[in-house]
Amino acid sequence: MSQQEKVENDNDPILQWVTYYLEDEVYGINVMQVQEVLRITEITPVPGAPHNVLGIINLRGSVVTVIDMRRSFGLSPKEPDEMSRIIIVEVNGNAIGLLVDSVAEVVYLNQSEIETSPTVKNEDTSRFILGVANRENSLLILIDVDKFVDEDETDEFSSF
Repeated sequence: MSQQEKVENDNDPILQWVTYYLEDEVYGINVMQVQEVLRITEITPVPGAPHNVLGIINLRGSVVTVIDMRRSFGLSPKEPDEMSRIIIVEVNGNAIGLLVDSVAEVVYLNQSEIETSPTVKNEDTSRFILGVANRENSLLILIDVDKFVDEDETDEFSSF
Protein backbone atom coordinates (compact mmCIF):
# COMPACT_ATOMS: atom_id res chain seq x y z
CA MET A 1 0.00 0.00 0.00
CA SER A 2 1.50 3.35 -0.98
CA GLN A 3 1.65 6.36 1.31
CA GLN A 4 -1.25 8.02 -0.54
CA GLU A 5 -3.45 4.90 -0.35
CA LYS A 6 -3.50 4.83 3.43
CA VAL A 7 -6.97 5.42 4.78
CA GLU A 8 -7.58 7.11 8.09
CA ASN A 9 -10.61 6.32 10.18
CA ASP A 10 -11.47 6.93 13.81
CA ASN A 11 -10.37 3.42 14.81
CA ASP A 12 -7.08 3.44 12.86
CA PRO A 13 -5.52 6.92 12.65
CA ILE A 14 -2.53 7.67 10.44
CA LEU A 15 0.62 8.75 12.25
CA GLN A 16 3.63 10.46 10.65
CA TRP A 17 7.19 9.54 11.64
CA VAL A 18 10.50 11.22 10.83
CA THR A 19 12.88 8.34 10.14
CA TYR A 20 16.62 8.35 10.69
CA TYR A 21 19.55 5.95 10.56
CA LEU A 22 21.98 4.80 13.21
CA GLU A 23 24.38 2.31 11.61
CA ASP A 24 22.12 0.09 9.47
CA GLU A 25 18.97 0.40 11.58
CA VAL A 26 16.04 2.70 10.87
CA TYR A 27 14.35 4.53 13.73
CA GLY A 28 11.36 6.86 13.82
CA ILE A 29 10.23 9.82 15.91
CA ASN A 30 6.66 11.10 15.83
CA VAL A 31 6.66 14.15 13.54
CA MET A 32 4.65 16.10 16.12
CA GLN A 33 7.70 16.06 18.44
CA VAL A 34 10.17 17.25 15.78
CA GLN A 35 10.75 21.00 15.55
CA GLU A 36 13.37 20.95 12.80
CA VAL A 37 16.31 19.08 11.31
CA LEU A 38 19.72 20.78 11.15
CA ARG A 39 22.94 20.08 9.33
CA ILE A 40 25.84 19.42 11.65
CA THR A 41 27.13 22.58 13.30
CA GLU A 42 29.76 23.42 15.88
CA ILE A 43 28.98 21.65 19.15
CA THR A 44 30.59 23.08 22.28
CA PRO A 45 31.53 20.38 24.81
CA VAL A 46 30.24 20.71 28.38
CA PRO A 47 32.61 19.47 31.11
CA GLY A 48 31.01 16.95 33.44
CA ALA A 49 28.04 16.27 31.13
CA PRO A 50 26.55 12.74 30.98
CA HIS A 51 28.34 10.30 28.63
CA ASN A 52 25.74 10.62 25.85
CA VAL A 53 25.73 14.45 25.80
CA LEU A 54 28.02 15.82 23.09
CA GLY A 55 27.58 19.41 24.21
CA ILE A 56 25.52 22.46 23.35
CA ILE A 57 24.72 24.50 20.25
CA ASN A 58 23.37 28.00 19.73
CA LEU A 59 20.03 27.79 17.92
CA ARG A 60 18.94 31.32 17.07
CA GLY A 61 19.95 32.64 20.49
CA SER A 62 18.80 29.62 22.49
CA VAL A 63 21.17 27.08 24.01
CA VAL A 64 20.25 23.53 22.98
CA THR A 65 21.80 20.37 24.44
CA VAL A 66 22.87 17.80 21.82
CA ILE A 67 22.67 14.11 22.64
CA ASP A 68 24.64 11.53 20.63
CA MET A 69 22.07 8.87 19.77
CA ARG A 70 24.81 6.35 18.96
CA ARG A 71 26.18 6.63 22.52
CA SER A 72 22.66 6.47 23.96
CA PHE A 73 21.99 3.23 22.09
CA GLY A 74 25.36 1.70 23.02
CA LEU A 75 26.71 1.80 19.45
CA SER A 76 30.31 2.44 18.47
CA PRO A 77 31.21 6.13 18.14
CA LYS A 78 31.35 7.75 14.71
CA GLU A 79 32.64 11.16 13.71
CA PRO A 80 29.84 13.32 12.29
CA ASP A 81 30.02 13.70 8.50
CA GLU A 82 28.10 15.53 5.74
CA MET A 83 25.15 13.14 6.17
CA SER A 84 24.89 13.61 9.94
CA ARG A 85 21.94 15.62 11.20
CA ILE A 86 20.71 17.10 14.47
CA ILE A 87 17.00 16.51 14.99
CA ILE A 88 15.57 19.20 17.28
CA VAL A 89 12.77 17.76 19.41
CA GLU A 90 10.71 19.18 22.24
CA VAL A 91 10.72 17.21 25.47
CA ASN A 92 8.98 18.51 28.58
CA GLY A 93 8.99 22.04 27.16
CA ASN A 94 12.71 22.01 26.35
CA ALA A 95 14.37 21.83 22.92
CA ILE A 96 16.93 19.04 22.70
CA GLY A 97 19.09 18.05 19.74
CA LEU A 98 19.54 14.40 18.77
CA LEU A 99 22.63 13.67 16.65
CA VAL A 100 21.90 10.89 14.12
CA ASP A 101 23.86 9.37 11.22
CA SER A 102 21.34 10.62 8.64
CA VAL A 103 17.67 11.49 8.23
CA ALA A 104 15.74 9.37 5.77
CA GLU A 105 12.13 10.46 5.16
CA VAL A 106 8.73 11.03 6.69
CA VAL A 107 6.64 7.86 6.65
CA TYR A 108 2.94 7.42 7.24
CA LEU A 109 1.76 4.49 9.35
CA ASN A 110 -1.70 3.45 10.41
CA GLN A 111 -1.87 2.89 14.17
CA SER A 112 -2.73 -0.77 13.45
CA GLU A 113 0.65 -1.25 11.71
CA ILE A 114 2.56 -0.48 14.92
CA GLU A 115 3.28 -3.49 17.09
CA THR A 116 4.14 -3.06 20.74
CA SER A 117 7.83 -3.32 21.34
CA PRO A 118 9.18 -6.74 22.19
CA THR A 119 10.69 -7.11 25.61
CA VAL A 120 14.45 -7.09 25.46
CA LYS A 121 16.97 -7.77 28.18
CA ASN A 122 18.23 -4.17 28.23
CA GLU A 123 15.69 -2.30 30.34
CA ASP A 124 17.41 1.06 29.69
CA THR A 125 16.85 0.74 25.95
CA SER A 126 13.43 -0.91 25.95
CA ARG A 127 11.89 1.81 28.12
CA PHE A 128 11.89 4.31 25.24
CA ILE A 129 10.94 2.00 22.36
CA LEU A 130 7.31 2.78 21.62
CA GLY A 131 6.88 -0.03 19.10
CA VAL A 132 7.99 -1.44 15.78
CA ALA A 133 6.52 -1.45 12.29
CA ASN A 134 7.36 -3.78 9.43
CA ARG A 135 8.15 -1.65 6.37
CA GLU A 136 9.43 -3.00 3.09
CA ASN A 137 10.88 -6.16 4.68
CA SER A 138 12.71 -4.30 7.44
CA LEU A 139 11.78 -3.18 10.93
CA LEU A 140 11.24 0.47 11.78
CA ILE A 141 11.92 1.05 15.49
CA LEU A 142 9.70 3.81 16.86
CA ILE A 143 11.12 5.91 19.68
CA ASP A 144 9.11 7.66 22.39
CA VAL A 145 11.17 10.83 22.84
CA ASP A 146 9.38 11.75 26.08
CA LYS A 147 10.59 8.51 27.67
CA PHE A 148 14.00 8.68 26.00
CA VAL A 149 14.85 11.82 27.92
CA ASP A 150 13.15 11.84 31.29
CA GLU A 151 12.16 14.94 33.24
CA ASP A 152 15.21 14.85 35.51
CA GLU A 153 17.49 14.86 32.46
CA THR A 154 15.66 17.72 30.69
CA ASP A 155 15.93 19.81 33.86
CA GLU A 156 19.65 18.96 33.98
CA PHE A 157 20.11 19.80 30.28
CA SER A 158 18.37 23.15 30.60
CA SER A 159 20.89 24.13 33.30
CA PHE A 160 23.86 23.97 30.87
